Amino acid sequence: MSGRKNKEYRPVMITDPTLSSTHPKPSAPKATKVIRITPRPALPIPQSGPVTRAPRPDGLPGTRWIDRLGRPLTDLRISVTDHCNFRCRYCMPKEKYAQNHNFLAMTELLTFDEILRVSRIAVANGIEKIRLTGGEPLLRKGIENLVAQLAALRTPAGKPIDLAMTTNGSLLIKKAQALKDAGLGRITVSLDGIDEDIFQSFNDVGYPAAKVLEAIDFARQVGFKVKVNTVVKKGVNEGEILKICEVFRGTGVTPRFIEYMDVGNANDWRMDEVVPSREVVARIAQRWPVESLSPTAPGETAARWRYLDGGGEFGVISSVTRAFCRTCSRVRLSMEGRLYLCLFASIGCDLRTMLRGGCTDSELETAIGRIWSAREDRYSELRSMGAAPSRQKVEMNYIGG
Repeated sequence: MSGRKNKEYRPVMITDPTLSSTHPKPSAPKATKVIRITPRPALPIPQSGPVTRAPRPDGLPGTRWIDRLGRPLTDLRISVTDHCNFRCRYCMPKEKYAQNHNFLAMTELLTFDEILRVSRIAVANGIEKIRLTGGEPLLRKGIENLVAQLAALRTPAGKPIDLAMTTNGSLLIKKAQALKDAGLGRITVSLDGIDEDIFQSFNDVGYPAAKVLEAIDFARQVGFKVKVNTVVKKGVNEGEILKICEVFRGTGVTPRFIEYMDVGNANDWRMDEVVPSREVVARIAQRWPVESLSPTAPGETAARWRYLDGGGEFGVISSVTRAFCRTCSRVRLSMEGRLYLCLFASIGCDLRTMLRGGCTDSELETAIGRIWSAREDRYSELRSMGAAPSRQKVEMNYIGG
């Protein structure tokens, strides 16, 4: 940036232990790997245009990037891998992601140092929340090391960031203590049913719901605040809603019921498979009296409800029937360094080429600021108006939820 146009960013030599399938012996020098970049379509990085900022509304130090609809950037979601050991029907159906599916090579993924660099710049410019996703993030070797580095970041006001992770829970017992020790604050576990037949049909690899429940309980014992995400699909798992509520009432675990969404193209989404959130709330209210709660923060995706008998709370995420685009403050960084401005986007801006081509922090900061400042995405809102563009959308395992 800095007034230069069409700068050519050249790949450089990078050393990173997370790029190797085996760690080197202590006595051996680290192998230097040449990162070979596979050409993929990407949006161009804006070479000109304003970087729009606004003061924080709470009067604390620092400013935030603001998009064309006046939305601040406060939430960064980082996909650390496209690999997953489940084949959930709404995300990575088996017929489209077979065992021999060609996932990205490790050399294609951002290194932890590169992720940290983007995160550090983002936090300095208003990011307050970082969520690690995948694929399945616990499949990324040494993920607790990245957590420790991110947990050390501080906002301009000196506050720690809200650091969270979404996982399917299959490796959580193995990793939970290390993640807690590294500074991870919150965990969200995907659980689409309690009934074994239903849950195993969802994950489509025969993984038991009982093991996920065991992992959730272990995470609570370690000291994590846990939320549970349930994608509700009509004709498949509506009957699990009350069962899930019953299991987690009084435990401090917050279930969140998500409308089945048209993320990506692999799930063959149809509108008639959506169970509106208002029906989910109505089902629960018939069993236990409930009342709505105020959001904990602006731009929160889940509408919060609590049981009047003190049994805790639950949430519903209604991105199909009640789009919340107008308050969306999230940006997504894919595992190969593409910055996506919407969950339903088709293409992102390539930060990896900049990172590996010798850009300065100032150039990277300006690039991200320009990308966000030019943003006007509101796909779900347009869908609800019947005006959403018809396009190929990025898949969920690539961009995270």
